[in-house]
Formats: sequence, C-alpha cells, structure tokens
Amino acid sequence: MLKADLHIHSEYSTDCDTPLEKIIQRCQELEINCIVVADHGTVEGALKMQKIAPFTVIVAEEIMTTEGEIMGMFLQETIPKGFTPQETVKRIREQGGLVNIPHPFERIRGSALKDRAIQEIAAQIDLMEVLNARTPFPANSNKAKEFAEEHGIIPGAGSDAHTLSEIGNAYVIMPEFNGPQEFLKALSHGKIYGKRSGLTVRLFSTWAKVKNQLLRRKNG
Repeated sequence: MLKADLHIHSEYSTDCDTPLEKIIQRCQELEINCIVVADHGTVEGALKMQKIAPFTVIVAEEIMTTEGEIMGMFLQETIPKGFTPQETVKRIREQGGLVNIPHPFERIRGSALKDRAIQEIAAQIDLMEVLNARTPFPANSNKAKEFAEEHGIIPGAGSDAHTLSEIGNAYVIMPEFNGPQEFLKALSHGKIYGKRSGLTVRLFSTWAKVKNQLLRRKNG
C-alpha cells in the first residue's frame, strides 16, 4: 500500500523555498512513499524529483487559467498559464494527463477555480481535492465532497505543503498503481486522512514569494 500526499510544492514554486532533497528526507521520516509535486507554473522541479526520489513521484503542475487554478497530473511538459479552463483541460489530455481540481470552492484563496468554471468542466474532471490541508473551513471540504459524489468524481487529498512541517498533513492510503488510469482506480479504493494546517502557514509562503521577487529584481 501507498501513503500518498497528492499535493506538495517545492522551491520551484515562487511561494516556496523547500529544496527537493529536504522534501525527500521529510517524506521518508513520515513513511510517505508517493507524492504529487505540483509547483505553480512549471513541471521542472517535479521532473527532477522523479529522477532522484526513492519512491513514486507524480509530475504535476498547478496551472493558472483565466478562471483560477487547475492541476494537471502525469505531465511531461509545462503547460503555460492564461488559457481558458477548457483549453487547459485539452492540453492536459494531450499529454495523457489527469485533471484535478485543487482547493475547490475556497472563498479566501483568489487562485481557486471559480465555481462556474468547475460546473462547466465537471464532466472532464478526473479527481478533486475533498481535503486540502490549507483549506481553513470545513464547509469548503464538505461542498467538494458533495460535488464529487454528485458528478462521479474520484476524491483526493493533499497537504498543499509549502513548508516541510506541512508535508503529510493530508494524505491517502491507497493501492499501488502503474500509470494514470491505474492511479484513478487505486485512488477510488483509497482512504483519506488528515488535518488542517491552520492559517499561519500562509505567512511562510507569502514571505517566500516576497523574498523570491526581491532576489529576481536584484539578479535581473
């Protein structure tokens, strides 16, 4: 069986400073043996992690569309931001990837995919986070669960970790798999566990984002 955290960020995200090697070490400490690395706007870190990690790494990306973020999973190349949700889904499919909706129905996070857009692409969603450890309000998770059940979408979970201490705050115990379709089947038999990380963790990602912006200006 796998202990899978299906949403982790690395130093390749603009709002995260966590090195790949530190993520690997922390996962091993927690006996997590499957992760989804879903950096904002790039698969570069995930591809590198896949080469060096001694456990399963799914290459993913949180892609900013015109209506908010969609996560593409099992990708080989970065998908540019700024497309419509429909076009983004098309580009994920062209890579043989899966469509995941991270932190759905969350009100305080501006990057969340708008409710209208979720409804419009519902038939094309493969999985949806019904537990994102950074989502502060249970009502959002409950709405995600109800939506997933209503539309036959497989439920998933992830810590959305931007710091080492957050890794494993939400995870799934699930069977092993080989490839996207087996992953979905395995996830459908999974059991979700986790807790909420609290609002203070957002301060660390905000600081990381500011620091990275200052470094880019200095080096630019």
